[in-house]
Amino acid sequence: MKKPLLLVFFILLVDQVLKIWIKMNFTLGHEYNLLGDWCRLHFIENEGMAFGMAFGGDVGKILLTVFRVVLSVFVFLYLTNIIKRKEKKLVVYSFTLIFAGAVGNVIDSLFYGLVFSESTYFSVAEFLPAGGGYASFGLGKVVDMFYFPLIDTVLPQSWPILGGMHIEFFNAIFNVSDAAITIGLFMLIFSLFINKDSVSDKNKSEKEIITDKTCL
Repeated sequence: MKKPLLLVFFILLVDQVLKIWIKMNFTLGHEYNLLGDWCRLHFIENEGMAFGMAFGGDVGKILLTVFRVVLSVFVFLYLTNIIKRKEKKLVVYSFTLIFAGAVGNVIDSLFYGLVFSESTYFSVAEFLPAGGGYASFGLGKVVDMFYFPLIDTVLPQSWPILGGMHIEFFNAIFNVSDAAITIGLFMLIFSLFINKDSVSDKNKSEKEIITDKTCL
């Protein structure tokens, strides 16, 4: 239990320190190149769901926040259960990453509206502003900053149909919590394939033993 908890703490620490630093030093849309043009910090705020999608105004935002909190609780309970059952490490750490990522974004939604002023395209946010935060409890925006446009080009005009089209890959902007959830999901899927192969090998071995006994 100790190692998964330490991993959760580490992810949340890195996630929140980076988000707070971005929030207090970047204006909306501000960019900083880390490695050329393809690896950047680009500050945006997520109004609701993934990729900046939103629904239902404040009511929809509250419902989404409640859903995130409930989901985080269920993932935590399941995580503690599989740790007690001594489940495979790959499965345990996949759920650990998913839980840490979910909590990281829940923190933004619950508290950032209370403790920060509004970020704008012309001014950075202030921590604990005199006039109060930019939103009520549960209505905070999620801070995103990692932007990796590996391909950002315009196709030659001479190309038929597609000529002049702007192509950009990968254009999603995300944070440490999003990355933790994504990696955790991939690890979980990978563990399912490994488990499937193990079950197939076991069944095959059992069939071979039965065949050998029949031959005898």
